[in-house]
Amino acid sequence: MAEMPRPLDALNRARGKRVIVELKNKALYVGKLNAFDIHINVVLDEAELREEGEVKKKLGTVFIRGDTIVSIAVE
Repeated sequence: MAEMPRPLDALNRARGKRVIVELKNKALYVGKLNAFDIHINVVLDEAELREEGEVKKKLGTVFIRGDTIVSIAVE
């Protein structure tokens, strides 16, 4: 029987790739997934804050608390 994929496995596959992180407050951060933990706290490198599809601010390296995240998708 095949093992069910786990959410942390999906994040592991996304490490080093550019991801889109959507927060509960509707903010969108795009950056390279550097690290994460079991609480889905994430560190993005080369991060940007986007509004309406446009880069609003370049932020560099950011830490985002997992309890604020709604979704994470590979760009």
